[in-house]
Amino acid sequence: QVQLVESGGELVQAGGSLRLSCAASGGTFSSYRLGWFRQAPGKEREFVATINRNGGNLYYADSVKGRSTISRDNAKKMVYLQMNSLKPEDTAVYYCAARRFTTTRTMGNMPDDYDYWGQGTQVTVSS
Repeated sequence: QVQLVESGGELVQAGGSLRLSCAASGGTFSSYRLGWFRQAPGKEREFVATINRNGGNLYYADSVKGRSTISRDNAKKMVYLQMNSLKPEDTAVYYCAARRFTTTRTMGNMPDDYDYWGQGTQVTVSS
């Protein structure tokens, strides 16, 4: 079983930056695909970014591409989301997620792709 704990969310002004962190415990972290999702009030959970096991393959939602960077540190069992040029529409609860290794290939951009979820961290961007 894997536990994921996000941190780093806060209130920030538009145009600012944040780095979200997600600490993992349990499981074999280096074997997991990792992802970030977000959910705004009244909206569906949406994909933000994903990174494969060795960090060599990254994929972003169009809404954050060019403004965000996902990264991981397998030694520390951490995954990060650096977000720049934040906009009010980035306001949401941000979740990290982990997918156990399987031979089934996936882009990792759907919530159902993932087996484990954190509790979320609130990001609020004021205009």
